[in-house]
Amino acid sequence: MTRGAGTDATSPASTSLTWRLTGLARPGPVERLDRAVGLRVLWLPGTARVWVLAGTVDRLRDLAHHPDADRPVRAATVVVAWWRYPRPGWSGAVGTLRKLRRQRVGLPRLRRGSATVRLGLTAPAPLRDVVRAALRALDGDHPMPAPASPAVTAEGNIPAYLPATAAVVGTGGRLPVRDDIRAHDLLLAGPGAADPVAAGPGAAGPGAAGPGAAGPGAADRRDEAADAPYGTRLVGTGHVLHPTAGAPVVLIDAGRVNPRGRHMSAYRPEAAEVTLEFARGDRAGRARRTTATTGPTRHGSLTGPGLDATTLAALRRVRAVHCRLVPGEHPAQTAGLLVQLAATGVLLHAPVLPPAVRDLLDPQLRDLIAAPPPQPDLVATAALATEARSVRQRRAALRGHAAGLRLPEFAAGDVAALRRPPSVSAMLVTRRPESVATALAAITAQTYPEMEIILGLHGIDLPEPARLALSECGRPFEVVHLPGSADFGAALGAATRRARGTLVTKFDDDDSYGPEHVWDLVLARHYSGATLVGKGAEFVYLENQQVTLRRRSGVAEAYGDLVAGGTMLLAKGDLEAVGGWRPVPRSVDLGLIERLRSEGATIYRTHPLGYVYHRRPTGHTWDPGEKYFVDSAYARWPGVPADALDDLTPPSTAVASDAAGAATRPTGHRSS
Repeated sequence: MTRGAGTDATSPASTSLTWRLTGLARPGPVERLDRAVGLRVLWLPGTARVWVLAGTVDRLRDLAHHPDADRPVRAATVVVAWWRYPRPGWSGAVGTLRKLRRQRVGLPRLRRGSATVRLGLTAPAPLRDVVRAALRALDGDHPMPAPASPAVTAEGNIPAYLPATAAVVGTGGRLPVRDDIRAHDLLLAGPGAADPVAAGPGAAGPGAAGPGAAGPGAADRRDEAADAPYGTRLVGTGHVLHPTAGAPVVLIDAGRVNPRGRHMSAYRPEAAEVTLEFARGDRAGRARRTTATTGPTRHGSLTGPGLDATTLAALRRVRAVHCRLVPGEHPAQTAGLLVQLAATGVLLHAPVLPPAVRDLLDPQLRDLIAAPPPQPDLVATAALATEARSVRQRRAALRGHAAGLRLPEFAAGDVAALRRPPSVSAMLVTRRPESVATALAAITAQTYPEMEIILGLHGIDLPEPARLALSECGRPFEVVHLPGSADFGAALGAATRRARGTLVTKFDDDDSYGPEHVWDLVLARHYSGATLVGKGAEFVYLENQQVTLRRRSGVAEAYGDLVAGGTMLLAKGDLEAVGGWRPVPRSVDLGLIERLRSEGATIYRTHPLGYVYHRRPTGHTWDPGEKYFVDSAYARWPGVPADALDDLTPPSTAVASDAAGAATRPTGHRSS
């Protein structure tokens, strides 16, 4: 009963173009189990009871596009065949479900195994909502916090790009109307759907207001938009949204399609190189191809919801995907597939893009996928260049096309601030006057548009070069004077108290940061849903020897236990909810992480590029000696390699285009 890749009712039924990936690596044990189990929805005849069997949690997320997703449920048993704890001691709680009467969560005794969630309800609820509640017990995904955001409704089939957190009205259902508050702010309709404003009370949603409405009396009804049950109405097909003004926008669900779980082995020269081909299908949707295949393949239809969990799992160990010929027909669906591939982290190479496809891609992304990927080589520099290209490409795909970041733009109205990404407070607390100017230079060079600077001077005065740098940085900032006698944790707490960003991140005064560092953290927070995100201290610069080492330090693009203290990013509300920083003289990062763990928070480590941890001969609270780092290193460079800091990427022209370098508030100086 699984849904095929070519059964998306939101796309034109006449489309018969298919895609195929050939040359994939042989699946591992987990992938084989996932494929064997698949996604199965089994109903007890004559009842509203259901069993949902999924090979993995990723497979369970595909249920949003299952034909039974809107079917009402009274009791559900959700079984995931292969599941692993997001962190030690995990005790995930079922998500909010208004009609929930009983629940039972069964987790494996070891760190991995099968997991079961049983739910009983007092009244029927859509299967999609029930599974969404069960997912919270298995992965702890928390949406990105925001000061304001639209309530989104999909009319008919759920679009492939819509995050699972959005409210959805199933096929054939009437759009709800409320008297106390507008029912939803952003209505996403399929092609050919009647405009509720133009159609009047007989339509699915009477009185819905939206740009582009037509018909007798529509203008008068739009004058009453404040009382209308719907705000903005937009039409979308597949992975494309059609704004009432401007070009179509390709969107993806970054919570489902992302680099999470990508293997480091994918950057090695022996990693798989895959070919992407397009072909026409017959009336039954079967592709007509004459070329032979080598190795495992994955295929699907451009009219489907996109890459499924099986394909995403296979791509995690793929180095590059090459596409010699990109078709010009069905450009929206084709662009949607290319964006999804790029967002996974594979090196996508499509040297010739038809203009209609090219125009739908983020400008930075289309330039990257048109350029040839780095040549595989056994030297560490080649592997680093491959990894850096992967990071730049997926960053461009996510910040230019992630629905969670782009959808608010279309419901913001005249409030420009709501069209921008979440605000971030970059905090630097230091007692080294000689390091202030250099550290500020790394912060002010960040390409993230919505960022303020909180500078905590821990028993020192503001050096003149730093004062000049702040006055010219073009961002809001605040200088907080802190007594030198205060413990470092207390000083951090005082700086955090002055932060006004939705998210806060910590910079260290003696480490190096690439210009895209904050963007990487915000994107990781978006697609991982973790409470705390950060990077690992894989790149270590030994100042005494003037060399950069790379060592193994945890698993990148995965949930874990620790991140480097100088890279932590989390919501200010989450930080304060666990009690904030402990007022200790050292190990403040560990103190916060332990508090977060005790409250059931998840921690996610993204890729390590853009952060270099510095080791000086003296002055460290933890000092195992340089030999510790040398012995654990597997690569070595003189100086700091450019790709380690990822300092070759210009700002994206999509989300940040109208706000790059802009401030959330007027720039200025506040001192306390």
